[in-house]
Amino acid sequence: MNIFLKLSKVDRRFIYIFIALVVILPLILKPKFPVVPTKPVQDVYDYVENLPEGSKVMISIDYDAASMPEQQPFLEALLRQLFRNKLKPILVVQWQLGAPLGTTALEKIARETQAIYGVDYINLGYRPGYVAQIVGIGKEIRDYFKTDYRNIPLDSFPIMKNVHNYNDIDLLVGLEAGATYLVWIEYAGGRFKQKIALALNAVSAPDAYYFYQSKQIIGLVGGMKGAAEYEALVGKPDLAVAGMASQSYSHLVIIIFIILGNIAYFVEKSRKAKEGGK
Repeated sequence: MNIFLKLSKVDRRFIYIFIALVVILPLILKPKFPVVPTKPVQDVYDYVENLPEGSKVMISIDYDAASMPEQQPFLEALLRQLFRNKLKPILVVQWQLGAPLGTTALEKIARETQAIYGVDYINLGYRPGYVAQIVGIGKEIRDYFKTDYRNIPLDSFPIMKNVHNYNDIDLLVGLEAGATYLVWIEYAGGRFKQKIALALNAVSAPDAYYFYQSKQIIGLVGGMKGAAEYEALVGKPDLAVAGMASQSYSHLVIIIFIILGNIAYFVEKSRKAKEGGK
């Protein structure tokens, strides 16, 4: 029992260091970690996988840096799938602080796949007034996006030829950290019958499942776990899978420390009781 008594006296700083290592090392080493896709995530993947070559997929960046660890891995996995299948992403931004995040991911994956800007993909950037914009795109996208994010006229790009409204967009994917997705569902989905898939933060995803159950959206990717599932489906495990490994191992270590701490407490209590009875 001496080992438990020694554990009860370990400097807590060593415990913090150990947990830090358990969190950091999987992010660096990216070990293999079993991921089983759930149906809402599988439905998004399957729908995208079955789109005809050349289909237009609008991606809305509705998150900022605080949600980057959950949303960015999914965005990169989705872009890899789109470019692999010769689908054409059209990036729009509803959260201004998310503009550099969407641009960074789009340019990174475009370089990997040698996609050509203006032909294979385009970045329309941020425009204010998202409710009016979401409704207005149902009539004519150029009423709100006359240029791309670099102020080059939209009609200069082959990808935007014959793209005028939701009728010309095969799927809308919203990456959400707030309630913007409700407007997409209400207007783009409800009024214009646009097909919608959502990726939400883990804390927000439970509120959106009834939209999936009622078939108002075609699928739902929830938090880092959902992003890890999507990475596995795309066939390129990356930061989300590593993040789930880090999260799982650190939780396991904390549970072990709690168990050992409780054992040490009762051992110490028993020892003191015996000493007091002598």
